[in-house]
Amino acid sequence: MKKNIFLTGAPSSGKTTVIKKVIRDLILPVRGFYTEEERVGGRRVGFLMKTLDGRKGYLAHQDIKSEFHIRRYGVSIENIEGVAVPSITPVNRHIIILDEIGKMECFSEVFKKAATDALNSTNIVMGTITLGGDDFIMGIKKRGDIEIHEVTLDNRDALPAVLVRRILELSGNRTDPR
Repeated sequence: MKKNIFLTGAPSSGKTTVIKKVIRDLILPVRGFYTEEERVGGRRVGFLMKTLDGRKGYLAHQDIKSEFHIRRYGVSIENIEGVAVPSITPVNRHIIILDEIGKMECFSEVFKKAATDALNSTNIVMGTITLGGDDFIMGIKKRGDIEIHEVTLDNRDALPAVLVRRILELSGNRTDPR
């Protein structure tokens, strides 16, 4: 059974926007995190992780000093492990939101283990995953329990409703009471 649903697509295709709409429209308990760009004066300066229980921290920022970098952004392993990882730990039958399995997050071995544990759990996982990727990311994409949807300009407005219905179906809650 493909109980893990992931979105992929080009940068700025709308993956996180789709995830946020699914979170908004889902009638089931959810936990996890999503990422957002931080801009100052119209220029991107970093990426913020926000958990569904209200915690936040920088995933990466141009001012972070770190041995791990993607372009001009220093990656905060401390925040990945202190903010993102606890939020994706399986609890009861909560839907786990995991935005994203990408290059920055995968600098952390603790994150990779937590993501694998979430995928291996009985919980439904809804997330995003980068196009391409290293061996770990490609291994996630090849799992038999993963369903991957590419977000495009043509489908991004319709995808949230499709995904909410799919999650309700997977959870055994076949009807949306709204």
